[in-house]
Amino acid sequence: MIHHYGYNEPWGKTSMIRPESIADVMGGATILGRRIRSIDDLEKTVSYGLPKRALRLTVERVYPAAGDARRIMFRIVPEATFKRRTRLSAPESERTERLARVIAAAEHAWNDREDAREWLTKPHPELGKRTPLESAMTELGARRVEDLLDRLFYGIPA
Repeated sequence: MIHHYGYNEPWGKTSMIRPESIADVMGGATILGRRIRSIDDLEKTVSYGLPKRALRLTVERVYPAAGDARRIMFRIVPEATFKRRTRLSAPESERTERLARVIAAAEHAWNDREDAREWLTKPHPELGKRTPLESAMTELGARRVEDLLDRLFYGIPA
């Protein structure tokens, strides 16, 4: 899977997606309040609770239209809760990081932000005709998306 950070997953592949790339999708040091240099930095930042702006920037990276972005954001955090808080809870932050990881992996695989955005928002037959971004709303779905991206990157039919 593309998201691996140098350790083996059940599929046995190793990562090429750096924690810095994932952090960049969420707004980088300016939004996260610290520079992410390692998986440990990323894990600590996510477990503390991300600023809610990290979620907005992650979603807007793929959905520039406000309505589409809000629909996805409020699947991660209910609208009323989002408006009340300045930080996301740890579980909401984990879901945000998962989306950012999938986005970073797609941008890496396609080597083009616009091509990645198009791929992430187009229904895919191997995902039950759901879009990769919709599939990435769950951990298992995100793993399926990352597996598709691995196959795409390595030239294996997907």
